[in-house]
Amino acid sequence: MLVDTDVLIWYMRGDSRARKKLDSRRGFSISAVTYMELVQGARSKAELRAIRAGVRAWNADIVHVTSEISSRAVYFVEQHFHAHALRLADALIGATAIELGLPLLTANAKHYKMLNELELITFRPAKS
Repeated sequence: MLVDTDVLIWYMRGDSRARKKLDSRRGFSISAVTYMELVQGARSKAELRAIRAGVRAWNADIVHVTSEISSRAVYFVEQHFHAHALRLADALIGATAIELGLPLLTANAKHYKMLNELELITFRPAKS
């Protein structure tokens, strides 16, 4: 399973459903794009350390962008940017999941709905 950035953010915010889902599935994968998004969202060195510790604790595999992932993402952006506003990060994350043959766990299924080859697992955070 490839985990989208939003699910990890929910986890770090203490969402009980995200914690249950990810703590029961250690050894999942994340895109290097997701990792970079998390790092860019860190507000301090302490938050960056927490992100690094989380990746280690989850035994998460960080999948780097290959030429195959990049080529597929380019195609997706060409096909879907104007009609669906598909963004670069989402194209790369979706392409990563497809190239690896993994389902994508995301709370933002609408960002990926146009990628027909992608198997989505929709995540719903706990109600506050």
